[in-house]
Amino acid sequence: MWATNLRIIGIVIGTLALYTLIANKIPQVQSEVPHALTLGANVTPEQLVTAGDQLYHGAGGCTACHGLGTRAPNLLTDEKGQGPIGARCGKREPGKDCKAYIHESLTNPRAFVVQGYEPIMPEMGRTLSPQQLWALVAFLESNGGTVDVSASDIPASTTPAGGSPPGGGGGPGIAGGSTDPMTMIRGAGCTACHKISGEGGAIGPDLTHVGSRLSANLIRESILQPDAKTAKGYEKFKGVMPKTFGHQFTAEQLEALVQFLAGHK
Repeated sequence: MWATNLRIIGIVIGTLALYTLIANKIPQVQSEVPHALTLGANVTPEQLVTAGDQLYHGAGGCTACHGLGTRAPNLLTDEKGQGPIGARCGKREPGKDCKAYIHESLTNPRAFVVQGYEPIMPEMGRTLSPQQLWALVAFLESNGGTVDVSASDIPASTTPAGGSPPGGGGGPGIAGGSTDPMTMIRGAGCTACHKISGEGGAIGPDLTHVGSRLSANLIRESILQPDAKTAKGYEKFKGVMPKTFGHQFTAEQLEALVQFLAGHK
C-alpha cells in the first residue's frame, strides 16, 4: 500500500514540476511593449507629438495596417486626395472635430468605419493608457493639421476601475491578473475579432474548436508570435493581431489560456 502511495505522490510531484518548468520557459518578451508615459501638468503639444510618434512607429503597432492603403486608411500620407489624417480628420464624422474623431477612432473604432474598409481596428484603450492615447491623437493631428491636445485632456488617473494600468505599466497582467479564461479573452479584446462559443466577431479564425486544429504549442505560438503562421483564408489580416501579449499576460495566465483553448476540440 505504501509503495502505491509513494508512486502517486511521485506522479503528482512530477506533474507539478513539469508544468512549473513549462511556465518558467514561456517567453515573456516577444515584442516591444508600450512603455508607460509620465507626463506632467505642464506637458507641451510638442512633447505629446514626440511621444505619439514613438508609439505610432513602435510599440503601438499602428504601422501594421495604416500606411498600406489596403487594410486601413493611410494616415501620414495622402488618402484618396484628402491629404494626411490631420487635414481630413475634422471632416470625417458630422459633429466631431479632429481631436474628438481621432480619439473616438482609437477607443471606439467601430463607431465610424471609413467606407471601403473593414471594422478590424482593435480598441486601443484596452492596451494603452489615456496619456498614450492622447499622445497618439496629438501626433496624428500634427500630420497636416493643428495640434490642440493639451494637458487638460489627460485624466489625472490612468488606471481603469477595477484593473491594472494598460500599456505595460507594471500591473499584474490583463484582466487584473485573473486566470479565468473567458475573463482574459474578453479583457484582452480577443472577441473583437475572434468568435468562441457563439460570442465575438468573425474577423479572425473561430476559436470554438481551435483545439481540434492546433496543438497547445501552436496555440501558444499564435498568441506570442501571431505573424509566425497565418491561418488559411486570413492572409490579408496578417499583422492585425497585437504582438504584445507576451508582455501583458503573466506566465500563469498564458498557460491557463493555452490549456483552455487546447481543450476546445
